[in-house]
Amino acid sequence: MDKDKRKLTEKELKRKERFEKFNSEMQQKGYKTKNIIINTQQAKPLCLFIMLPFLALAFWIYYNVNGFDLDCLSWGFVVALLVLILCLSILHELIHGITWSLFAKNHFHSIDFGIIWSSFSPYCTCSNPLKKWQYLLGVAMPTLVLGGGVAVVAVMANQLLLFFLAEYMILSGGGDFLIILKSMLYHTDKQESVYCDHPYECGFVVFEK
Repeated sequence: MDKDKRKLTEKELKRKERFEKFNSEMQQKGYKTKNIIINTQQAKPLCLFIMLPFLALAFWIYYNVNGFDLDCLSWGFVVALLVLILCLSILHELIHGITWSLFAKNHFHSIDFGIIWSSFSPYCTCSNPLKKWQYLLGVAMPTLVLGGGVAVVAVMANQLLLFFLAEYMILSGGGDFLIILKSMLYHTDKQESVYCDHPYECGFVVFEK
């Protein structure tokens, strides 16, 4: 999300105001800030590259266990797939929120959902600071459940519809796994750090001292 290319919504402006207040409090305590931001449009090829091994692994396992019977393909199949993709895309964001709420100080009151209408992208954000592993678990959980979990069920049940759905959900987690990769590549010698979801950008802020 690039703030220079879109106008912030009222909800985003409120989150921005709360974040700036929190940022000021943390700086008074001696914390320094590091913004890790992703331009989602520029990062799309990289997201595909990151998720390609997982897509290939799911494909290889399903093919070797079940093969591919394409006789089931029909307009009904396509409609069902599109409806399920829409439902699971919403569930994807809900899983982010549920996971983060388990660790956040204000629990689910710290979770906010919305849609960026310019790209029709649903999102979930957490306003409370978290430990690194807590934040990254919340980032990864939707793809693990809806991508990896559904892929396992698809293989076991020999359901091609679930397999296509799992592949899509794995691919849609590319942005989340790019965030995880960036956090792993970010090294610091500071002893204390907390992670906070960025209030209106795709990414996070590290507070450290």
